[in-house]
Amino acid sequence: MALLHVDFFSDVLGMSANMDVILPQKTYGQIGMEGKGADGKYKTVYLLHGMSDDHTTWQRRTSIERYASKLGIAVVMPTTHLGFYTNTTYGMQYWTFVSKELPKICREFFPQMSEKKEDTLAAGLSMGGYGAWKLGLGESDTFGAAASLSGALDIVEDVERNNRDNKHLQSLFLGIFGEADKLKGSDNDLMALAKKLKAQKKDLPRLYAWCGREDFLYEGNLTAWEYVKSLGYDLFCEESAGDHQWKYWDAKIQDVLRWWLGTDIDLQ
Repeated sequence: MALLHVDFFSDVLGMSANMDVILPQKTYGQIGMEGKGADGKYKTVYLLHGMSDDHTTWQRRTSIERYASKLGIAVVMPTTHLGFYTNTTYGMQYWTFVSKELPKICREFFPQMSEKKEDTLAAGLSMGGYGAWKLGLGESDTFGAAASLSGALDIVEDVERNNRDNKHLQSLFLGIFGEADKLKGSDNDLMALAKKLKAQKKDLPRLYAWCGREDFLYEGNLTAWEYVKSLGYDLFCEESAGDHQWKYWDAKIQDVLRWWLGTDIDLQ
């Protein structure tokens, strides 16, 4: 595999941005590593970080490069700061950046990345799980599948809870989403997005979700899972013991990749 650290300018954000990119490379002489090349254009995962993290965190806390190397896929890991993958009320266009500009830039920089939606997955954890489902539901022509690990899938409940219990996050969410009473039913509400996409009678993305039963986002996950299933989405969801930490996400991102590619390959 090749690992590239990419600094580039975002016209949408009006500032320099960062992403790390893993690209397939057929190799024969690496000790302890299998390097699989790609047949044709690269299937690509856009792998999103959580609230406290940046574009480096998936590499630092999981073995994502090793997993991707066995599968011969590309992985794009951008920084999107604390913007919740949203066009914020304070003027930062993080949603437009990640949903429109970033795929365009990646395909210009790396023309071997496939432009087919069935070859493009959005995945992430926590805030990034919210962002991944938002990409699948809000940009289904680009992202044919979306996977959430411990995601903030019921953002209305999450904001209401933090408005009660956490003054710091109350101010943050006000700056991102605006007044809480206007969030439900908006394009930042994943369940409203799912209903809107269903009504458009377009192809629906495949969805994946996992959440631990001890996670503070567990109840919100159950609510979102049941709702999208009631709309007829192809959703694979599972729960198990676990809270909000990396030992689970490292294991589950392997399951996500196997689910997306339809393979049972051992990635260890």
